[in-house]
Amino acid sequence: MASLQPVRGTRDILPDEMRRHRRVEDAARAVAVRYGFAEMATPIFEFTDVFVRTLGDTSDIVTKEMYSFERSGDAITLRPENTAGVARAFISNGLQQQLPLKVFYRGPMFRYERPQKGRMRQFHQIGVELLGVADPLADVETIALARHVLEELGVADKTVLELNTLGDGESRDAYRNRLVGYLRDFENKLSEDSRARLAKNPLRILDSKDEGDRRIVAGAPLMGESLNDASKRFFESLLKGLDACGVPYKLNPRLVRGLDYYSHTAFEFTTDALGAQGTVLAGGRYDGLIEQMGGPPTPGIGWAAGVERLALLVAEPGPAAHVIAVIPVGPEQADAALKLTQRLRRSGFAVDLGFSGNVGKRMKRADKIGAAVAILLGEAELARGAATVRNMKTGEQADVPLDELDSRLAAFR
Repeated sequence: MASLQPVRGTRDILPDEMRRHRRVEDAARAVAVRYGFAEMATPIFEFTDVFVRTLGDTSDIVTKEMYSFERSGDAITLRPENTAGVARAFISNGLQQQLPLKVFYRGPMFRYERPQKGRMRQFHQIGVELLGVADPLADVETIALARHVLEELGVADKTVLELNTLGDGESRDAYRNRLVGYLRDFENKLSEDSRARLAKNPLRILDSKDEGDRRIVAGAPLMGESLNDASKRFFESLLKGLDACGVPYKLNPRLVRGLDYYSHTAFEFTTDALGAQGTVLAGGRYDGLIEQMGGPPTPGIGWAAGVERLALLVAEPGPAAHVIAVIPVGPEQADAALKLTQRLRRSGFAVDLGFSGNVGKRMKRADKIGAAVAILLGEAELARGAATVRNMKTGEQADVPLDELDSRLAAFR
């Protein structure tokens, strides 16, 4: 029988790498809490229509990348992203009375695409959504939060915030007409996918990965040329707010979002530290999304970041905790070692109790797991109510009364 392997595009996250993932998620959650965002979770699968409505039936995600199946006559899809799930949860749970709603999420997403560095078919995201605030201050705070997370992870200086405005609905309509007029002259040279989108959703062509489409799009009109006065004022307020928060940015007039419910702010934090330039965090304002899904008109803005990509950028995290190894010198001290282990754990220490082996083998295990301290329990020590405490880094050791262990080990809690 051939050796078992994970499905292509999936991978096992072993303990050392899991610590990096946990660092990304924990740092993001902690910063989000400081900004008033509460954590929530949605199911990892939804009715397929949730994503078709939100992502558009001509998008690559819907047509090529979703994992969909039928169960009991229902069309079900593993979530390719989480904004749609949060919007659906907002409608399903009647959360309109809780506006403004500020939520943080984390978890696995699924897209069928070519696996590459930092991008798998099962991948993980962290993200935030802020619903119910139409003011550009919401955009400022959401982007400042994203920058703060990157700073907390020590990777902000490896990224660049790219920023653009998509304008309001009136501006987008004006731009769409100009864009279609330009693309009609190149219709026969567009890819098959882009020709299909030309009539239904021409802004999606701006996101095309086809090289021929990219060359055509390079000469297309810019969104900024179609902005009305209200959209210009919104963008000016956003830039002023980011300047006040000390968030650096680079204007990118080619940065777009192809779906109609997006408006005003579009942004991405990109990096070239992973080889080719790649996006590690992206977001935007989506004032029309919830209404398009059948809910009440509700403005919103949010972002999502790939945990795998961020984990590749962060410095190697230290041990998850100062581990203390409790080592009975002989089998007669096993019960005492077990009792001491449980006592220390309930006092807040991370404690490892080897299951078998002599003192030498247990000391080797303590060294292997990176234990900070080893506590040796022998017959003589226990007779006088003490233990030998050895600092694994310096080699220094001392007899310590058992009832003083908690205070003497406080630095390792």
